[in-house]
Amino acid sequence: MKIERIAEQVEAIAPLSLAQDWDNVGLLVGDKNKNIKKILMAIDVTMDVVKEAKAKKIDLILSYHPIIWDGLKKVTADGESGPVYELIRAGINVFSIHTAYDVALGGVNDQLAEIIGLKNAEPIGDYVENPDGVGFKVIVFVPTENAGEVANAMFAAGAGQIGNYSHCGFQTEGEGTFKPLEGSNPTIGKKGEVKSVIEVKLESVVKKENVKAVVDAIRNAHPYETPAFDVVRHYDVEKKFGLGRIGKLGKAAALKNIIANIKKVTGAKAVGIVGKQNRTVRTGAVCAGSCGKILNEVISQECDLYLTGELKHHQAIAAQEAGVTCICLSHTVSERFALKKLAKQLKKGLKDVTIAVSTKDADPFVWRA
Repeated sequence: MKIERIAEQVEAIAPLSLAQDWDNVGLLVGDKNKNIKKILMAIDVTMDVVKEAKAKKIDLILSYHPIIWDGLKKVTADGESGPVYELIRAGINVFSIHTAYDVALGGVNDQLAEIIGLKNAEPIGDYVENPDGVGFKVIVFVPTENAGEVANAMFAAGAGQIGNYSHCGFQTEGEGTFKPLEGSNPTIGKKGEVKSVIEVKLESVVKKENVKAVVDAIRNAHPYETPAFDVVRHYDVEKKFGLGRIGKLGKAAALKNIIANIKKVTGAKAVGIVGKQNRTVRTGAVCAGSCGKILNEVISQECDLYLTGELKHHQAIAAQEAGVTCICLSHTVSERFALKKLAKQLKKGLKDVTIAVSTKDADPFVWRA
């Protein structure tokens, strides 16, 4: 199976367009035309993971973190580029998803939110565009008797798609005025005279990639020499895509019970706690890995609990002083558990490919009681 086909399945779960602009996702090492039979999933592509992949004759490593963060100036067998060197020699491809899977619905952060019991949680910040693309509304003014013809032309060109519905539009009647000037060839009215016409205002939503086709359809179907129309960008204020999740718990719970569930689901052997340890949690927030300034929003909304991978010292102090209890799992521990669900999802659409989760991918920290 070609990587292109595998990428389609991955993007159906975590569209790469959701990744932060500083991130590095997609096919980072390899040949897009190579036939893939075996996939190994891991958070980090370390030398141990590369050795495991070679031993298991893996064709593609699907990694969470990018193996290449910044531009490499050299690729050699030793040093930080060693894993890349070995991958190229072995003909093993690497495809990374990182923040695309953080932001995606059902991704890492939604799974963390589920662990602590958040219901109808919303993204916290670092918002990105809807993966369905930027939406627009096209508005045009048409004589009443031509409204149906123009509307149908717009719909045929791609306007009016909302979810599982097509031909979505709205019409309002009013009076339009215009005065044909020298050089014009008016369909209605005479040059030099102001003309009033009963018109319909047609409105319909249009995806970005269809805007030009819809405008062309309007020009072709409209009876006027120069149709009057507007194209307005549509902002979806209901469905935001971004990092982290924040909201209320479906049912208030004791912190100790939440911690027990966190350990059970993530496999964490230990947790770092900042702030009050004996409390009832009613509101919470989560953010996989390290989420920087997002903590400021968590504090401003006076959350009881914040679950994450790691915090810097000054962030921990800020949370403590604000009365927010924070639980740190270690960066990759807050992410690794989610690979199991992703593997199950991919297996449904990639039945001809063997998919396994790495046994060598591990937290670089060793936690001792």
